[in-house]
Amino acid sequence: MRIAGALTFVVCAGVILSFTFAGEPPSNSGKGLLLVANKGDHTLGIVDPDAGQQLAAVAEPGITGHEVIASPDGLTAYVPIYGNSGVGKPGTDGQTLAVFDIPKRELIYTFDFGKPARPHCPVFGPRNGMLYISSELTESIDVFDTRTLKVVGSIPTGQPESHMVAITHDGKRAYTANVGPGTVSAIDLETKKVLAIIPISKMTQRISISTDDKFAFTADQTAPKLAVIDTAANTLKTWVDLPGIAYGTAPTLDGRWLLLALIGMDKVGVVDLNTMKVERTIDVPKAPQEILVRPDNSVAYVSCDASGKVAAINLKTWKVDKLISVGKGADGLAWAVGN
Repeated sequence: MRIAGALTFVVCAGVILSFTFAGEPPSNSGKGLLLVANKGDHTLGIVDPDAGQQLAAVAEPGITGHEVIASPDGLTAYVPIYGNSGVGKPGTDGQTLAVFDIPKRELIYTFDFGKPARPHCPVFGPRNGMLYISSELTESIDVFDTRTLKVVGSIPTGQPESHMVAITHDGKRAYTANVGPGTVSAIDLETKKVLAIIPISKMTQRISISTDDKFAFTADQTAPKLAVIDTAANTLKTWVDLPGIAYGTAPTLDGRWLLLALIGMDKVGVVDLNTMKVERTIDVPKAPQEILVRPDNSVAYVSCDASGKVAAINLKTWKVDKLISVGKGADGLAWAVGN
């Protein structure tokens, strides 16, 4: 099983990171596949984004994965198996990580964390190649080595319900959105210590980081507004008024725009990061969840939970070019290079 690589683009909580580290080069850097966590089907969807077609839906070893990440070489996918509940709600407590061979379209390994954890959001470290996975029940981030297939560390978040993780492009800091407490934890990944607990609201959800690492973004789940966190000071800098409550967010790779899934409005909002104001909205299918910006910055893919669709938004025309049929409960997205 090949799990190391040279260049990848990954998404979690709507944040895209590009990074390089030593290893095997991509098999074909000219093309990529879109990966979708189909919560309702309990499958990993593998999509040809150019053809607009789901090529395969590979069964998960449990119920259910919400998020997905691809290895740097685009050959392997990792899906934490969270459980059948919502955040902070009764239900099963997942404790495994599913590993898939993308070209073969099959499950190849299941790792057991050894205790109930509700593992949720996987993000590759931009410099060290470690896989960081939020672990809600243990109030921590597990550090998973994909070469040895072992957990090599655990970093406390200082808060319960640490649901989503975003990592700065230098790989030094992580930010977790802690849902029920309505806070964000700023964490030093090198010292494995919490730098600050930043109050946001009674409830928050997902998180992303600007391309220049100056800001972290998370949406208030009780009011239509976006929190903008100053990452130098690790304090709330300002609020951006929104037309509706937002969910996942993602910056465009040129750093100009922030895209927001306006979940109750069935729209994607576009914030001008120079003015910190909503510039436009775009209609998408019901219940948009997560947003992934394609590595060439040409398209934003939006998973739409209630419709089983992924909307492909042209970032030049700001229009939906195509709707891709995937599985039920489409949620987490990732990009796999070279397939």
